[in-house]
Amino acid sequence: MTQTVSSPPRAEKRPHSETWHGHTKSDPYKWLKAENWQAVMQDPALLPADIRAYLEAENAYTKSEMAETETLQEQLFAELKGRIKEDDQSVPAPDGPYIYFQSYLTGAQYPLLKRQLKAGGAEELLFDCNELAKDKPYFSLGGVARNPDHTLAAWSQDDKGSEFYELRVRDFATGKDLPDLIENTSGGATWSADGQYLFYTIQDEHHRPLKSYRHKLGTAQSDDVLIFEEKDTGKFTGLGPTHSDRYIIVSVHDHDTSECWVIDAEKPLELPRLVAERVEGIEYDIEHHGEQFIIKTNIDNAEDYKIVTAPVSDPSPKNWSDLVPHRPGIFIVSYTVFKNWMVRLERENALPRFVVRNMTTGEEHAIAFAEEAYSLAFGDMREYDTDTLRFIYSSPTTPSQVFDYDMNTRERVLRKTQEVPSGHDPSAYVARRLLAPSHDGEEIPVTLLYRKDAKLDGSAPLWLYGYGSYGISMPSSFNTNILSLVNRGFIYATAHIRGGQEKGRRWYKTGKLDKKVNSFRDFISVGEFLVKQRFTSKGNIVAQGGSAGGLLMGAVANMAPDLFKGIVAEVPFVDALTTMLDDTLPLTPPEWPEWGNPIEDKHAYETIASYAPYENVRKQAYPHIFAIGGLTDPRVTYWEPAKWVARLRDENTSDNLLLLKINMGAGHGGASGRFNRLKEVAEVYAFGLKVTGKINAA
Repeated sequence: MTQTVSSPPRAEKRPHSETWHGHTKSDPYKWLKAENWQAVMQDPALLPADIRAYLEAENAYTKSEMAETETLQEQLFAELKGRIKEDDQSVPAPDGPYIYFQSYLTGAQYPLLKRQLKAGGAEELLFDCNELAKDKPYFSLGGVARNPDHTLAAWSQDDKGSEFYELRVRDFATGKDLPDLIENTSGGATWSADGQYLFYTIQDEHHRPLKSYRHKLGTAQSDDVLIFEEKDTGKFTGLGPTHSDRYIIVSVHDHDTSECWVIDAEKPLELPRLVAERVEGIEYDIEHHGEQFIIKTNIDNAEDYKIVTAPVSDPSPKNWSDLVPHRPGIFIVSYTVFKNWMVRLERENALPRFVVRNMTTGEEHAIAFAEEAYSLAFGDMREYDTDTLRFIYSSPTTPSQVFDYDMNTRERVLRKTQEVPSGHDPSAYVARRLLAPSHDGEEIPVTLLYRKDAKLDGSAPLWLYGYGSYGISMPSSFNTNILSLVNRGFIYATAHIRGGQEKGRRWYKTGKLDKKVNSFRDFISVGEFLVKQRFTSKGNIVAQGGSAGGLLMGAVANMAPDLFKGIVAEVPFVDALTTMLDDTLPLTPPEWPEWGNPIEDKHAYETIASYAPYENVRKQAYPHIFAIGGLTDPRVTYWEPAKWVARLRDENTSDNLLLLKINMGAGHGGASGRFNRLKEVAEVYAFGLKVTGKINAA
C-alpha cells in the first residue's frame, strides 16, 4: 500500500551566485549537483546522503500523488504489453555463410541473438541477453561486431546506464569469452581484415570519446596502441567500417563540422590517413566503392547536401566530383553503398523516399509511398555484394513492415508485418499531415493521429509531442503505445518544429543558437493552430518532450503556461545556461555549436539566459508538470530536473501538481528491458489521463 505524503518536499536553499559578462546569476539549488558526480556515474551508491534524501523524498511524494492511478497504470501496462508479440523474431539478415537474427521468449525482457547456416540446420544461440542482465538493475547491450570469419564477436555491455561500456570478445565455438577485457569504451568495435586486431574508442573521465586504440587479440588493454587522439574537447570521435568492410573510418565531428581519417582494414598496423582537413561548417561522411570513396557533404554551399566521389589514392577535396548534385529543398538524409548500387534516403516537403542508383549506368529510380504521412528507414543489411535493399516502412496507422526490394527487377517482397496480438484495425484511425502557421509565417508540419469516431469539436484533449534540436527529425511512424491515448479520446500530434531537419538543413539552422526561440514559438503556434482548428481547446493540451525536447517543455511552460493542461519533461535539459557554463561536463564543449558558448561570448550568454527554463521560472500559474530524470544519466544530469522542480515550487501560483521522479538505477534512456520501459510509459500516460480528468476513461 502506498504511503500518503501530505506535502511536497522543499529543497533547502543554499545561497550561491556567479557573475558572467556583468550579469549575476543566482543558483540556490546548485548543491544538488554532487561534487563527486563522476564517481556517482560509475557507482550510484556514492551519491551524498543529503542529495539522496531529497531525491528519495521527491520520489515518495510522486508515488503518493500518483497512487490513485495505480490501477490505471496496471491497466495501461497490460494494454501496452498486449500489443507486443512476446515471442517475436526479427527477419534474418544474411551475412557470409549465415543468417543472423534475434528473438524473444514469452515473458523475457531481453532478446536472444542467434544465427543459422544459410544452407539450413540447427539454430545457434550466440548471446542470451536475459542471462547477461540477470540480477542487474540495468543492462544495455552496446554492440556486437563479428570478425571476418564469423568465429568471434566483440561485444559490449553497460550495467549502470552511464554509457561506459565494457568490451569483451566471445568465442562462438565455446560460447565463452576470451580473456580480453577493454573498459570504458563507447560501445562499438571494428575488426581488421585478418581478425587479429580490434579498433575501439574510449570515454575519458569526463565521458568524452576522444581517443581511439588498436587492440591485438590476446593482449592486455594496457598494451593497446593509441592510433588517434582528438585534442579539441568540443568534438566527438568514433570509428566504424565502411559497408564494404575494406576501410575503417575514424570520424571527428560536432554538430556543424566533421573530419574523417581512414585505415585500410587489410593494413591494420598503418596509422589513419586524413581524407579532408576539417573546415568549420563543412561536414562530410564516407563510404567506399571500388577505387573510390563516396562522400556525402555540404561543401560549396550544398546546404541540403550532395554526394561526391573521390579517388581512394588521393581523396582530398580538390579531387571531389559531383555524383548527386545539390538540389535546394531536397535533403539527403543518409545513404548506403553496395557493390553495384547506391541508395540514398532523401526528404522533400517533410516526406521521405528512397532513390536507387545503378553505379555502372548511373540510372536512378525512386521508391515512394502514397500515404499522407509515413516513415522510411534502412533495414538490417550486412552484405555488400547484393542486389537486395532491405527497408522498413510504417505510418501512424500502418504497423511496421519490413520489405526486401530487388534493385534489378524492382520487385518488392514483404518479409514481415509488425504483429499487434491484441488487435489493430488501421481503418479505425485517421492519420493527417497539416501545416500550421508560425509567428513569422513559416509553415510547421504537424502529424495527427486520432480515432475515426473522435469528436473534432474542440472538446478532445490533445497530446502534443515535440523535440526540435540537433537536426533530428521526428518520424511519422507507427507507435503501438500511443493507441492507449488515442483510444481514450486523445488527439495525438507531433509538431515537426524548427531545430529538426524535416524541411531540410535550413529548418535546423533557423532553430539553433540565437534563433533557438523559433523552436519554442513553433511549438506554441502548433498548439494554438490545433485549438483554432477545433481539434482541442486552450488549456486541454498535454505536452511531452525529452532531453533537448525537455528544454522545449520547460521553455513553453514559462512562455505559454495557460495553453497546456499538463507537461511531461523526460530527462529534460532545463538548466541549459548552467550546463553550458560548466566545461567539465561530458557534453558541454561539443554542444557549444548548438547553443553557443556563454563562457566566451556575452551574446551567447544573454541568448541562453533569455530562454533557459531554470533561469526563467517566475511567479505565475504553471500547468501540471511531471519531470523525470536518471541518476546515472551522462547526457542530461539528474540535478537539472531536480533544480528545476525545486524552483518551480518556489514560484508556482497554481495548485497544479509539480512532480519529480529520479530513476535511481538508470540513465538517459530510462529503464532497461522492454517491459520495464513500458511501465514508465504507463506512468507517464496515467499522469496525462489524471490531469485531463480521464482517469476512468475506457
